[in-house]
Amino acid sequence: MTVASAADRSSASQPMLDLTAGQVRRAADGWHAVLRIGVVDHRVWSEEPPVLGASYAAKLPFDGDLEARAYAARRLWRAMNGRAPGPAFHKLSKQRRERLSAAIRALDARTAGGSYRIIAEALFGKKRIPERAWKTHDLRNRTARLVKGGLTLVRGGYRKILRPGRRDE
Repeated sequence: MTVASAADRSSASQPMLDLTAGQVRRAADGWHAVLRIGVVDHRVWSEEPPVLGASYAAKLPFDGDLEARAYAARRLWRAMNGRAPGPAFHKLSKQRRERLSAAIRALDARTAGGSYRIIAEALFGKKRIPERAWKTHDLRNRTARLVKGGLTLVRGGYRKILRPGRRDE
């Protein structure tokens, strides 16, 4: 976001965006605000501190994230104008959310010293874990993959969830 130019401010149809009404914090890269409009939180960033009573404009660089930024700007504009913002840019399926949750839980348990067997019992239930042949059982391999997936997320893999479908990576 940036303070709108005089030409942009002359547009009577543009609603006022009060960045000071949201949760605003300063960071090394500028100012971050979380604006709740209706039931949706909108996150905006500005290089300059918020100005009370100023009109703002969206500044969208032509980079790999343009599509997501334009979609977010449109959702914010719709919410500011009293319209339904529409669906989020990217929704994870229920199965994907459950797998990510299991991966984080598995990594947390492994970091706390849990064995793959103990983690599998917690995730899948003790009845599904065999007494014998554990070393070659598919749930052991699945548990190991969940731990590895959780570690990948912690090491920055979560960014792929936030930026799906980028072709430049």
